[in-house]
Amino acid sequence: MEGLASLSAATLLFSLLMYLMLDGTDLGVGMLFLCIKGEEPRRRMAHSMLPIWDANETWLVLLAGGTLALFPAVYAGALSLLYIPVFLLLLSLILRAMALEYRDKASKRVRAFLDLVLPLASCLAAFSQGFCAGTLVSRFLSNDAVQGFSIFPVLCGLGLTSGYLLLGCGWIRWRIGQPVEKQAARLSGYFFLLCCGLCIAVMLLEPLPWRQAWQYAAGKTLSVIILLLLFAMIIVLKRGQGLLQLIVTLALMTTIVLLLAAGFYWLSANNLISLTAAASSKTTQLVILVGSAVVIPLTLAYHSWVFWLFRGKVL
Repeated sequence: MEGLASLSAATLLFSLLMYLMLDGTDLGVGMLFLCIKGEEPRRRMAHSMLPIWDANETWLVLLAGGTLALFPAVYAGALSLLYIPVFLLLLSLILRAMALEYRDKASKRVRAFLDLVLPLASCLAAFSQGFCAGTLVSRFLSNDAVQGFSIFPVLCGLGLTSGYLLLGCGWIRWRIGQPVEKQAARLSGYFFLLCCGLCIAVMLLEPLPWRQAWQYAAGKTLSVIILLLLFAMIIVLKRGQGLLQLIVTLALMTTIVLLLAAGFYWLSANNLISLTAAASSKTTQLVILVGSAVVIPLTLAYHSWVFWLFRGKVL
């Protein structure tokens, strides 16, 4: 049963990573509407997201539905704890979609309003996701409800927002190119420094999962990879192209999430957080995992086809 629960958790982790990488990039591009001025660059930024943003959110649906089916106790506890930020997250995603889809059809005056709604909604969505993650981490580690104001979820929200902005800069450097190349490259350096500072603050405030991961060979390996990627990012920001920056940023974000997940997995092995106790019945897990084995490859195939179809610069 423990192996089945671990496989269920790994499936949810994969959905989470895919959402962070794909829709996180879209949210980063949306937030950059506050920094990138001019109708032509903004039009191209919006067109680079239009074919893919709705498909990217499929992974969020799979994550939420999978959590409900595979770990109902975790889903219930998280939703009761986070109903306000989750509501804000859903509202912001709806507003982001409205601004993105209706932008080209709107008058000049309405378009100016939508160009303000899009980055603000994207920022709220990014911050809400990080805030939810930080609140859950604090809740699980303390084994008690979060009381009053806590700086840790706020820092997590800001950290994820800065990470998305870094992804967005890499995306527009790759897909838009010359009109925004220099500005996006300059902003990338600022967001990279901000992201590093916030990550260090988060690790210092809640060191237990990181310390737990460091005790194992896999955790040490992931930590070394993170350091190598940080050095690679410095080189890429100075000399590299947008696509290379995007790849390194995605790899860095993935490795950090895997290191955090590894820390929580080994905490579970030490009975601080029990996956088996929180999991649904064996039959339910088997049904959902078999369904995931069909749905996830199909979703990946669709994403690959769309990215191939709309590859290259946006004109």
